[in-house]
Amino acid sequence: MYFMVVSYFFSYAVSFPVSSSCQLEGEFHLNGMHKAGDVVFGGIFKINFFYVFPELSFTSKPKDSSCHGFDFAGFRHAQTMAFAIDEINRNSQLLPNVTLGYSLYDNCATLAAGFRAGLSSVSGQEKWITVGETCTGNPPVLGIVGDSTSSSSIAISSVLGLYRVPMVSYFATCSCLTDQQRFPSFFRTIPSDAFQVRAMIQILKHFGWSWVGLLVSDDDYGLHVARSFQSDLVQSGAGCLAYTEILPPSRDSRGLRRIVDVMRKSTARVVIVFAYETHILHLMNEVVKQNVTGLQWMASEAWTISDVLQTSDFMPYLGGTLGIAIRRGEIPGLRDFLLRTRPDSDQGSSSGNKFIKQFWEHTFQCRFAPPPAEWVDAGGALCNGQEDLENMESSFLDVSDLRPEYNVYKAVYALAYALHDSLQCVPGRGPFSGNSCANFQTLEPWQLVYYLEKINFTTSFGDEVSFDENGDAIPIYDVMNWVWLPGGRTKVQAVGVVKESASGEELTLDEDRIFWNFESKRPPRSVCSESCPPGTRKARKKGQPVCCFDCIPCSEGKISNETDSMECTSCPEDFWSNRQRDNCVPKRTDFLSYHEPLGICLTAASLLGTFICAIVLIVFIHHRTTPMVRANNSELSFLLLLSLKLCFLCSLLFIGHPQLWTCQLRHAAFGISFVLCVSCILVKTMVVLAVFKASKPGGGATLKWFGAVQQRGTVLVLTSIQAAICIAWLVSSSPAPNKNTKYHNDVIVYECVVGSTVGFAVLLGYVGLLAVLSFLLAFFARNLPDNFNEAKLITFSMLIFCAVWVAFVPAYVNSPGKYADAVEVFAILASSFGLLVALFGPKCYIILLRPERNTKKALMGRGTNKT
Repeated sequence: MYFMVVSYFFSYAVSFPVSSSCQLEGEFHLNGMHKAGDVVFGGIFKINFFYVFPELSFTSKPKDSSCHGFDFAGFRHAQTMAFAIDEINRNSQLLPNVTLGYSLYDNCATLAAGFRAGLSSVSGQEKWITVGETCTGNPPVLGIVGDSTSSSSIAISSVLGLYRVPMVSYFATCSCLTDQQRFPSFFRTIPSDAFQVRAMIQILKHFGWSWVGLLVSDDDYGLHVARSFQSDLVQSGAGCLAYTEILPPSRDSRGLRRIVDVMRKSTARVVIVFAYETHILHLMNEVVKQNVTGLQWMASEAWTISDVLQTSDFMPYLGGTLGIAIRRGEIPGLRDFLLRTRPDSDQGSSSGNKFIKQFWEHTFQCRFAPPPAEWVDAGGALCNGQEDLENMESSFLDVSDLRPEYNVYKAVYALAYALHDSLQCVPGRGPFSGNSCANFQTLEPWQLVYYLEKINFTTSFGDEVSFDENGDAIPIYDVMNWVWLPGGRTKVQAVGVVKESASGEELTLDEDRIFWNFESKRPPRSVCSESCPPGTRKARKKGQPVCCFDCIPCSEGKISNETDSMECTSCPEDFWSNRQRDNCVPKRTDFLSYHEPLGICLTAASLLGTFICAIVLIVFIHHRTTPMVRANNSELSFLLLLSLKLCFLCSLLFIGHPQLWTCQLRHAAFGISFVLCVSCILVKTMVVLAVFKASKPGGGATLKWFGAVQQRGTVLVLTSIQAAICIAWLVSSSPAPNKNTKYHNDVIVYECVVGSTVGFAVLLGYVGLLAVLSFLLAFFARNLPDNFNEAKLITFSMLIFCAVWVAFVPAYVNSPGKYADAVEVFAILASSFGLLVALFGPKCYIILLRPERNTKKALMGRGTNKT
């Protein structure tokens, strides 16, 4: 649009030479206020709301334009600039011997008028300009304060930037203006939207509002904010936009109805609006009509302190609004200066000034002569210029909350300090070509830009003013809250500050002062999905923003100990997740323990067997001279009892926490003990057969091979073979403790792995071989005469032994964890008890209960009677 305005301007504002002078072909008829000076600064302010465009014609000069709808705030902004220049002129330290002047124009809240004002400021307004050694007329301005809107600032600065005319805005926030390639001479004393967006995001993060709606105006300001806000919000991970809507520039009932309907149906309870108060007025009328309550509004700096919206109709909906506002400042002496604003003052008599008369008429509801005919007919009063301004209830004189005015004040001083620094330059040490300095008589705007980039001063309020490489001031905002007081009164109060720091945006809030327009009097919840508690992870809902998700419980062995975890982490090897899946706890350990019922029973059985063996041994020792003991090879019986005792005791090595030494010793002790036991039985069986054969004619020579030495030697050799097998096994692939989790993921089963399966099989096989051999020999000797009937006992005992161990192998293989150890212990105890009862039970019965049968005659008699 502004390119069309440029074309229009040059179509009729071109000058041409006429002898030694030139004449403006056309001129802009703008509302303005001027003051002469050695150096003139321009200003562009919104003093009227509405602008009537002149009729464009290529055959005749355009008609004058007009503005109406007086804006007290805009006029006070202009007066603040006039005050700042007056204050600088009275300051002997700043710009001594230099008088500043100003040319202030009304942009009528439109781009066309603002653009015309900017071009008029730098080109001058005199109709005739004499070309020669000197020029007459108002000098063009060296710098401009303004414009108030981003769109106007973009248009004006695009042209003025070509000539490096400095422009310092007090209200244009579009982040696009930071582009120094497009706008090389643009500066501003208000933070850009980029910082305002980040400040808003800080507030959202502070209250946990991750699901928000965004409304923006349909202009450069709103559209740039929409792009910036969405990208920064996603990048920060603070939340998502439930919807983004562009507010129509006028009262579009259908469009507004649709937007408010979207707001009403959305689950987002927070609505952020980057727009001007005119957009909000239209929107709020529709909000009231549809009665959309329960929303938390967040205002951009464009309407945070707008009193137009603080009405009894809107406050039930806008009460509690949080907003970003320009930094508040104090300007001493401004109120006294404003009080001197009178039609008969120096300002009021300035050439072409209409502002003060407009202000006076709107303040006192009167008209200066000659008034319009309709005004007289309606009985309107005439202004005499002597009305009492101080006693009027007007926001014009309220200087308690200076925000845009403070930015205007800083902008004027920034230009003044830049000019002052340029005049302090020492010739030969200057920053320009050949170390030259700027000359006051020929000072050019681009030279002032150079010094503007380097200014650094502190205001009387204590704020530092400087510009970064993008022309932006040090970013700082006040956080404001709309308070709805009893009786319908309203107040906008500061509840915090957000500013740039080395670590990023720093937000400070006084939450106790914040007014919340909800029954709970607490901040609302505005999330698409509630936070996932520890023990769960977020799973994004398909086709929806990242803020909309389901909470999936962590699987076994994984945890999440933070809120809103994206992933569940696996527990370390020896740990497992608790029931809540929010902490890793040590895994339960499982082994055949002395403290559990099964371990206690097996231990008791082992000790009982050992005790019985000891009792039997004592009985046999005590009755060692009796025929029953002597007839059954007492030495081998004693050795057999000792080996059985070892068998019972070795089972204890399988109970308790597996250690390296217990794993290595348990199978070795088991194998050697049982081989010793079975070897004794085998030798006893062989002795029985040898004695029977020796009782027959010609068989006496057989006994010489089964004397006491041969019996002991045979037992020793057979046992040594098992010992050698055990040593080879332990050396080659020793059994070792192992933590097994294949049975249960949350349980560590401590067990002993056999190391070499072949070694374990050879050990068991050797025991089995001796047992089978003993069984076969005893079976062949089962029908011997009664005096040799121990073969029957051996046959029965070996049958039990073999049956137990044949059943043991499949049971052992199919038993998990500690139950494998329990099966092996049970097999050891069962076979040991079987041998003990089968071999020594009948003998103890006779020795202890039937002593009359424990005689040589009785033993020999049984054999005689049965033959």
